[in-house]
Amino acid sequence: MRYTALILIFSFIQFGFSQEKAFNPLLTDDNVEQQKWVDSLYNTMTLEERIGQLFMIQAFSNKSVNHKNQIVNLIKNKHIGGIIFSKGGPYRQAKLNNEFQAASKVKLLIGMDAEWGLSMRLDSTYAFPWNMTLGAVTDAKLIERTGQHIGEHCRRLGVHFNFAPVVDINTNPKNPIIGNRSFGEDKINVTQKSLAFMKGMQNAGVLANAKHFPGHGDTEDDSHKTLPTVSFNKERIDSVELYPYRTLIPKGLSSIMVAHLNVPSLETRSGFPSSLSKYIVTDILKDKLGFNGLIFTDALTMKGAADYIEKDVDGLGAKSLKKGGEIDLMAFLAGNDVMLMSENPEKGINAFIEAFKSGVISEERLSHSVKKILMAKYKVGLNEYSPIGLANLSKDLNRLKDDILYEELMENAITVVKNKSSLLPLRELETKNIAYVSLGDDDGSIFYNELKKYTKVHHIKAEQLDGLITKLQNYNTVIIGFHKSNESPWKGYKFTRKEMGWLYEIARTNTVILDVFAKPYALNDLLSLENVEGIVMSYQNSPMSQQKSAQLLFGAIGAKGKLPVSVGQFFPVGSGDSFTAINALGYTLPERVGMDSKKLAKLDSVADYAISKKMTPGIQLLVARKGKVVYNKNFGFHTYAKKNKVDFDDVYDVASLTKILATLPVLMELEQQGSVSLDSKLGSLMYDYKNTNKKDITLKEMLSHYARLKPWIPFYYATLDTVTKKPDVKYYRQKPSKNFSIEVTNTLFMRNDYQDSIQKIIRESDLLSRLRYRYSDLPYYILKNYLEGFYDKSLHEITQDRFYKSLGANYTTYNPRDKFSLRDIVPTEVDNYYRYKKVHGYVHDMGAAMQGGIGGHAGIFSNANDVAKIMQMYLQKGYYGGKRYLNPETIDKFNECHYCHADNRRGVGFDKPQLGEEGPTCGCISMTSFGHSGFTGTYAWADPEEQIVYVFLANRTFPEAGKNLLLRENIRTEIQRMIYESVIE
Repeated sequence: MRYTALILIFSFIQFGFSQEKAFNPLLTDDNVEQQKWVDSLYNTMTLEERIGQLFMIQAFSNKSVNHKNQIVNLIKNKHIGGIIFSKGGPYRQAKLNNEFQAASKVKLLIGMDAEWGLSMRLDSTYAFPWNMTLGAVTDAKLIERTGQHIGEHCRRLGVHFNFAPVVDINTNPKNPIIGNRSFGEDKINVTQKSLAFMKGMQNAGVLANAKHFPGHGDTEDDSHKTLPTVSFNKERIDSVELYPYRTLIPKGLSSIMVAHLNVPSLETRSGFPSSLSKYIVTDILKDKLGFNGLIFTDALTMKGAADYIEKDVDGLGAKSLKKGGEIDLMAFLAGNDVMLMSENPEKGINAFIEAFKSGVISEERLSHSVKKILMAKYKVGLNEYSPIGLANLSKDLNRLKDDILYEELMENAITVVKNKSSLLPLRELETKNIAYVSLGDDDGSIFYNELKKYTKVHHIKAEQLDGLITKLQNYNTVIIGFHKSNESPWKGYKFTRKEMGWLYEIARTNTVILDVFAKPYALNDLLSLENVEGIVMSYQNSPMSQQKSAQLLFGAIGAKGKLPVSVGQFFPVGSGDSFTAINALGYTLPERVGMDSKKLAKLDSVADYAISKKMTPGIQLLVARKGKVVYNKNFGFHTYAKKNKVDFDDVYDVASLTKILATLPVLMELEQQGSVSLDSKLGSLMYDYKNTNKKDITLKEMLSHYARLKPWIPFYYATLDTVTKKPDVKYYRQKPSKNFSIEVTNTLFMRNDYQDSIQKIIRESDLLSRLRYRYSDLPYYILKNYLEGFYDKSLHEITQDRFYKSLGANYTTYNPRDKFSLRDIVPTEVDNYYRYKKVHGYVHDMGAAMQGGIGGHAGIFSNANDVAKIMQMYLQKGYYGGKRYLNPETIDKFNECHYCHADNRRGVGFDKPQLGEEGPTCGCISMTSFGHSGFTGTYAWADPEEQIVYVFLANRTFPEAGKNLLLRENIRTEIQRMIYESVIE
């Protein structure tokens, strides 16, 4: 018979199944019942049914009905034991899985290559980061959670075996098939990660599979295209490649996949695949390492296995052996339990039947593997099988906790491998002119947009290097993002020659931070990195990686990752500079800071309602907690014409928020320096007030709105023609001139000397008849005059120089027309009483407009993100982004309600929660909280106790101020109430 040669070849094999190993990872806690079930089922099975259990075939949920029918036929007629699912979609796979299980007498073991999870998300190619990325994470608990989550996904999809983790020690940067699939090159790191991943997944009830035995890490050939060779000697393989297996096996590893490799030091037959080698599978894996779990072949369709048996080896005639069944048989006789992806399972099963009848396969050998497979089926619950529920499948595979874990993993993985002179995190932003240059063939827009949240960053582009270098002369810091495709872990990752040349030249003339959104081996081809001051390894170009990397550059998150592989001559494995966050605003999911995302999502409906009822054309809405922005959305348009949607970069006239965003911080700084005190009187601070009725008013009194000052003086009204009610030519010109240079609008310029008139009117104004709380803008006219005199600069220059530039508040400014396009400025009103035109890019408040747009009480334009930075600085007791702006005691002094006993809720400059039923907040907020509102519909509030910052920006005054429906329907405070209802811890 044609199997005589096979009998002779394998007659010397001692399989090791005759002796029960001390530890069996397939045993369950109720192992007595398990054994009964296995024995009973095995005894009822025919020979064909038993042999069929040894085969796991490949299925695709995205193929034709004919493909499905072929597999159903194999299930029914050849009794195959398992399915490995490949390409397709979750719902289709689950549905197909149910159909396959229904067709099978003995329920199928379902396997899947889900090394980094199941790709269910619309915005990400993979559910979790690649193993190379995970290799940079130093917290093993995060890796265990990753295994747990992936296991839960698999269970939900009816998958029992996940062919993961990859435990290969990847020591060859040119490895075309492992690379990103490996945790790295350090055997201890790889082993720790693999063990944690295995534990997590098996805790979820899904059996792990370590691959590729004995070690696929150092090859330069693709095992899908050829038979790669691993040339190490036995000692090296034993000490490195086998190291992870020695740890995982005694810890309960369920299964192992034998690699498709040529390992000359372990198998003397030239070009003989390891998956067919008795010495590798039985002598080493089963006997020497004592592994008693399931052993899978790698895909038997791989090139090389069939090539070997087509040769005339040991008298085994190639012409008498046809490709297909004999490969399967040789793999089984070598010691494998499951024949994975047989090229022709029907022929393979027939070959096994013939081999059994011929004595090549003994009953003992057959029962050994089949019973292990049945034990595994019991362990995963197939003894009590129930179909996969299709309802809510997508929801169950796209869980919030998975998103949270993904985010945590990326935060922990990103690695700072070079940080010359502690350049990172970026601080002293007022000294930095930052450019972003994009290299690579993938999109970096998410990274760029995230960078812009922290400071002014310009995206610089040029067709030629000379042009780029010329443009970069205006910048002292250049962030180069190297973006490569995140579509697949096997996509290209290298710099082109052109890109390397550009990098060298940019680094020669600029301070450069290189951020690599590809695997670390991308740096291997570079000749020098001497001139690159900072290098960050972000590993992948996923949206999350781009966002978190930008946050790391500015210190919103710390640096924790360590290189999982060596990078050429530059950085050894384990390199990585660590630093802690510097209290800049970060961006995260609500649950990470103890808030409920579903409840926060209800804010959308309130904002949409306000817009639908024409309370305002548009809204920017932001919520932060514990230093992290958790909700940041835009609603509506700039105007009711609905031409320009509200965008994150759009700036709003924040009206009276100017008081606490501009005047107050400058005054607080002077107070802590001792230049003024809260008890300083106007008569002593300002000579012009020495002999006025306001000489004894203190800063504390007037900023608490407890100084008998008039609430408001309509300064503009006195400058209108008494007949036409339009700007009087006595005070205005349509074009600027030496004496008329105060720009009210681009067609209205005011007399220079009227600034003095405004101050004179305030000085000579009467005081109110009795002392009580009365809100007034006048203190901020007075203080603006004082501060500009003290510094001999405009309040615009003072705020920029002392606060906004270093805070990275790039969108916060007076007179936004000087800085932004009108497309990015939200208009406030169609003025038919003073300026007689659309107020667009000019301050809405008339008194501030008469001061050239720079008022102490109004005039600031900003976006929600910038307002949040300033409020967060207050919340953090004057500290932000690595810099102390104000002392904690200063913040506390100004945040105190000094006249609560007189029914005055106000702090010094800050508004405070109401003392009774009515007031500026939802009434559900702590009394230590503080903030302010603005006439144009704006609102900003911070709560130290709950560590919440809330910003609401709107232009409710457009097209006319009219009725304040936002206030009437309590929109802003209703949103605040809902924010507090979303707090869960």
